[in-house]
Amino acid sequence: MNDTTTNLVWVALPYTALAIFIVGHVWRYRTAQYTWTTRSSQLLERRWLRVGSIAFHVGMLLVVGGHIGGLVVAKSVTERLGVSEHVYHLAAVAMGTAAGVLMVGGLLILALRRVGNARVRAASVGRDYLAVAALLIVALTGMYNTLGHQLLGSAYDYRETVSPWFRGIFTLRPDPTLIVDAPLSFRLHAAFAFILFAIWPFTRLVHAWSVPIAYLARPYIVFRRRDSVVR
Repeated sequence: MNDTTTNLVWVALPYTALAIFIVGHVWRYRTAQYTWTTRSSQLLERRWLRVGSIAFHVGMLLVVGGHIGGLVVAKSVTERLGVSEHVYHLAAVAMGTAAGVLMVGGLLILALRRVGNARVRAASVGRDYLAVAALLIVALTGMYNTLGHQLLGSAYDYRETVSPWFRGIFTLRPDPTLIVDAPLSFRLHAAFAFILFAIWPFTRLVHAWSVPIAYLARPYIVFRRRDSVVR
């Protein structure tokens, strides 16, 4: 990979994807706010939706938490906190495997449901399949990184290469040479993660930012029976 290609993939792609991610969300919210929804297919089929959705969302939350710990928190920080590399590796592999199995399993159930159920398939559009495909690639490459490299193979220390590159994007000092020699699965995982960010605003994934937290503080709704009304 020459210098131009390296900079395009590991510098231009991340910044372009993040710009589309931010501008796309603002544009969609301002121009198509009524499409800001999951377009739920629960009425069409609910049994497999319940199983797949719970597994996927719980796994996703755990995966995001693990990525924050592995990418955002520098290796030197965990070492200063007294967490040895061996302990960190064991915890990361154990938690990553459990989270990955939940996320990939749930995602596969949702994908098979969307393709295999005629009613759900009829209510689907192209961008639904695009989002599922991108999520599957990111999830499967992530699982391969955890199982193929960290658990069964010779552990790759991504916190010395991928993590500093990732943090450099947000400090405006990206160093593409840190990731260019990483194993192929790590590079695919990173590249497709940013592609996922780029398509995010134009899919039903936008519902991730619409958690109904306000409902927790909402006043109770009072219902009265018709025959209890004073005439």
